[in-house]
Amino acid sequence: MIFILSISVIGFSQKKIAIKNADYLDVDKEKYPGATIGLGNVFVEVDGATLTCKKAILYEKDNYLQAVGDVVLNQGDTIIQTSKYIEYDGQTKQSLSWGDVVLKNQTMTLKTDTLHFDRVAQQLYYQNGATIEDDTNLLESKIGNYFLNEDKFQAENDVVITNPDYVLKSNHLDYYTDTGKAYLYGKTTIKGKESFIYAEKGFYDTKADISHFNKNAYILYKDRRIDGDSLYYDRKKGFASATNNIVMTDTVNNTILKGHYAEYYQHKDSAFVVNRAVAITKTEKDSIYIHGDTLLFTGKPDHRIVRAYHRVKFFKSDMSGKCDSLYSNQANGILKMFQKPILWTENGQITGKYIHILSNTKTEKMDSLKVLEDAFLIQKDSIDGFNQIKGRNMFAKFDNNEIKTIDFIGNGEILYFVREDTKEKELFGISKTTCSKFHVTFTNKEISKIRFFTNEEGKTYPPSELPENARKLRNFIWREDERPKTKEAIFSKDTELPKISKQKEKLNLKKEFKNSNQIEKENSKDSSPNDN
Repeated sequence: MIFILSISVIGFSQKKIAIKNADYLDVDKEKYPGATIGLGNVFVEVDGATLTCKKAILYEKDNYLQAVGDVVLNQGDTIIQTSKYIEYDGQTKQSLSWGDVVLKNQTMTLKTDTLHFDRVAQQLYYQNGATIEDDTNLLESKIGNYFLNEDKFQAENDVVITNPDYVLKSNHLDYYTDTGKAYLYGKTTIKGKESFIYAEKGFYDTKADISHFNKNAYILYKDRRIDGDSLYYDRKKGFASATNNIVMTDTVNNTILKGHYAEYYQHKDSAFVVNRAVAITKTEKDSIYIHGDTLLFTGKPDHRIVRAYHRVKFFKSDMSGKCDSLYSNQANGILKMFQKPILWTENGQITGKYIHILSNTKTEKMDSLKVLEDAFLIQKDSIDGFNQIKGRNMFAKFDNNEIKTIDFIGNGEILYFVREDTKEKELFGISKTTCSKFHVTFTNKEISKIRFFTNEEGKTYPPSELPENARKLRNFIWREDERPKTKEAIFSKDTELPKISKQKEKLNLKKEFKNSNQIEKENSKDSSPNDN
């Protein structure tokens, strides 16, 4: 088509502009020297196009035409232009139209006050503002070019695309009226009914409602913001994905997700992050950092569920931990740790098969702790050695994030250092006791009282009579070297974890979650003894 058009241009390049019809023909050598004047129902042939108007002034020697009043220019069946005035140079094939200019082709309608038309290049351009409307959008800009052969509109300065679902504003864009695709350059915003997008470079398919941005881009929803080096967004599906340096901010739950790849499902209000993924939950005076190979957030803000899978570590100024998988319900403050979980407090270490933490949703502080199966608490003594408590299940109560009481139920053992109640805290003895059920009270982070209930057996040994190898309970392991002590340390990898298939991992997680819930239900029947 371009080739045929080029041949056509060559064919009519030598043609003279001719007035074929007019109600009246005249000459005015003083006012229009060398010109023929046509008045009333003027019909002109212009290089293969036709023009009608009320008045035409034709300079035949220069092949130059001026048309005034209800000017209509037809270029075949492709272009119809109306205006109040037009000037056309038959030698350069350039025209200038002004006064309520309206140009239509098969894909769009352009309206402006002043329009330049290069018929050789088939290019339109304006510098005083225009609107272009197609079957999808209305586009406005101060400066623009329209390439007829490409159906391409190039707009600059205060560009606005108005769609029933959004408004796009940009400093510079290329827009194809036949496809509805826009290529964005410079600062751009897209404001929809449920989202707001900012970018400085990208692509937007306005008909399919699919976009891709790759410079300083972010998406805003009602309660969430997504930043990333590269953003993909499908408005109809409510789906967004981001790559590299991702930051997903949840303003309702004061949570920030970071990583290098993320997907967000708007209609389900769910997201997942991988590749150096971390979730940061801000509290009034502190923040907790959770890392895992995959972080998954599901549910509405008031009932948000957080899941972390594989090589999970978390850090808080007064607490840290690690496990293979983690489940957290932000509505009721429950956090569950699965597969070899370990929890560190300021001077203690807690392990078991399952660890469940309950926090107060209002104060955002720890309320209680459950360790189900093989519970083991190790607390560093104030001077040397380790206080140790183990049993089948452990139930702890906290006050201001410090352990205040612990109940051990089933196969209980305790070893602790008994010190004089003096400033020097001289070691008095080392107590070792077994009991199926006992209650421990802490004061100033140290054991202050123990109450045994059934089958108590044990004694307190003078330090000289209890050798070092007898000062540790069975299965004692102090794992301080694994403890993440900074927010950066949660990204360190543990090489000792066994490799198993993804399918087996999923089955294990389902089994662990089901088992921990069942054990918790069974043990909830046991009421914790009161220390009167």
